Amino acid sequence: MVRKVTFTLDEQTLRRLQTAAERTRKPKSAIVREAIADYHDRIGKLSEADRLRLLKVMEEIMASPPSRPQEEVDREIAEIREARRRGGRRHPI
Repeated sequence: MVRKVTFTLDEQTLRRLQTAAERTRKPKSAIVREAIADYHDRIGKLSEADRLRLLKVMEEIMASPPSRPQEEVDREIAEIREARRRGGRRHPI
């Protein structure tokens, strides 16, 4: 079902819409539908800039020396797993 709706857009957005319609030779309504579908598909996903920033942070973390001995980390993980099996921790860490 197709419904007619009314939106208020600023001049720059209207120019962009007109330009996109002319370049693609599509109706403005098709441009708007595609733009909304694309936006909807990206909701909750990282932008390329965010993805690269997070990768850099992970590389920095991986390059830094560990702050605790591996045995201590393994022991804490084992304690957490055991506490979860029992229904939660009985004391703070």
